[in-house]
Amino acid sequence: MARITFSSSIDLIKCPVITIKTNLLLENNQYTFLVDPKLTKVNVKQAIEFLFNVNVIKINSCNLPKKKRRMGKSIGFRPRYKKVIVKLAKDNKIDLFSTN
Repeated sequence: MARITFSSSIDLIKCPVITIKTNLLLENNQYTFLVDPKLTKVNVKQAIEFLFNVNVIKINSCNLPKKKRRMGKSIGFRPRYKKVIVKLAKDNKIDLFSTN
């Protein structure tokens, strides 16, 4: 397996997840992102700290299951992602998620 560099790990963070449940996690200073399944917790921590200039305390991750998608008569699969929940230090905040 190819080695993942720091610059490529920034590109492998796909998008933030914004749902009702993740909005409730914002009260505990926890933020949710979809990332590439190849990333480890250490890579995610480095990329989040570099991109948003925050201190990460804890990371929880889970691999999402494959989902089927119909393409005409054949059945394909959607791309796989890993969901990570990042807990930040008490005085840190990511403005991307602010509802103000």
